[in-house]
Amino acid sequence: MLRGLDGDAVAWRVLLTEFGAHLRAWFMRQLFDGGADAEDLVQETLIALHAKRATWDPKQTFTGWAWAIARHKLIDHLRKRGRRPTRPIEEAEMLYADHTVEDGATRADLSRCLSVLPVRQRGLIEDVRVQGLSVAEAAERHGYSVTAAKVSLHRSLKALNTRFAGEPANGRSDHEDG
Repeated sequence: MLRGLDGDAVAWRVLLTEFGAHLRAWFMRQLFDGGADAEDLVQETLIALHAKRATWDPKQTFTGWAWAIARHKLIDHLRKRGRRPTRPIEEAEMLYADHTVEDGATRADLSRCLSVLPVRQRGLIEDVRVQGLSVAEAAERHGYSVTAAKVSLHRSLKALNTRFAGEPANGRSDHEDG
């Protein structure tokens, strides 16, 4: 996305092509008519991404912004049809899928964010915050004492928050009077 915004036409084409494939699969699962309108929704979403690309805030995740546009396109489509979709009860297990395309994109964003941390700290955060291990379990796994693990988690999360939330390290925003 960043290279595309900087005028790299090849990068922009790759982004739209790859994201279009994810959109296509997602719209097919969301539509209740066998996905007959999926391709139209993919094109509408990609056109909206292109037209609204200047509104994306690079401090935020691209995928969150892009999937919000896709969801709005789907909602608009369903509203135009004027009916509420239904599915046979036999397909209810689809509601409890292990993962979706959005999950994969979210995991990729999370990996990119955590990649700024040293390997041990990243592993500690993944084990405690993503996998749900206790601090003691994660500390043992990564060779920390429990106290050191707590301090490392706190500092790592603070560093990530500072980096990605746009807040200075002192916790004060730029517009606060002091």
